[in-house]
Amino acid sequence: MSVDTKTVARIAHLARLKVPEDRLEPLAGELNQLLSWVEQLSEVNTDNVPPLTSVVHVRLPRRDDVVTDGDRQADVLANAPDAQNGFFAVPKVIE
Repeated sequence: MSVDTKTVARIAHLARLKVPEDRLEPLAGELNQLLSWVEQLSEVNTDNVPPLTSVVHVRLPRRDDVVTDGDRQADVLANAPDAQNGFFAVPKVIE
C-alpha cells in the first residue's frame, strides 16, 4: 500500500490540516515509509503470543467491587423530574 500526493492532500483536508503544496510530496514519502513498516510488522508471526496490556510485567492494584458513593441514590434522585427503577428517566433515551 502506498499513498500519493493527491491522497495526502485528501487526508489533510479531512483532518482539517493546512498543508502547503510543497510539503505534500515529502509527507507522502514519510507516510509510505510508515506504511511499509506496518506491513513489515504484520509479517511477524504472533500466533503464540498472548495479548498484553503492558510491555512490562506490572500487577495493577485492585480494589473490592463495593459501593463507595455513600449509598445516596434516593437523595440524588429526589430532584429528578422523572425517575424509574433507580435511574434518571430521560424521555429521548426511553422512547
